[in-house]
Amino acid sequence: MRAVIQRVSRANVTVDGQEIGAIGRGFLVLVGTTHNDTRAEADWLARKIAGLRLFEDAAGKMNLGLADVGGAVLVVSQFTLYGDARKGRRPSFIEAARPELAEPLIAQFVAQLRGQGLTVATGQFQAHMQVALVNDGPVTLWLDTAELPAAA
Repeated sequence: MRAVIQRVSRANVTVDGQEIGAIGRGFLVLVGTTHNDTRAEADWLARKIAGLRLFEDAAGKMNLGLADVGGAVLVVSQFTLYGDARKGRRPSFIEAARPELAEPLIAQFVAQLRGQGLTVATGQFQAHMQVALVNDGPVTLWLDTAELPAAA
């Protein structure tokens, strides 16, 4: 699984002109899956993101996590994170998981975040979405479960 995490002041997602998910302070997480991803990767990624300390403390150091600041998470599925644009001008998406694999993994990821006590809003799987955000910092991270050490 791959995730792009953006620390935001606010973010929202709309489908067909209707807002379907919105948060204030927290993380916008764009998440994608590939063919060999499992529930274990979804669980690890959710725990990792829930524990990230990307908010400043009184000394200006990134020492505070979502729970410390009352932050929320907006999760938006994004198969294009597995796009390959190295050849040609049109990206290939063959590394992205098919919807029947991806959708349950994204749901597992969201459930695990909620299980960590976080408020989670979501986009709509396979919908054409408009995502708006105010990136705070900016602070943006990339996580890929394929890059984990074997013992993780």
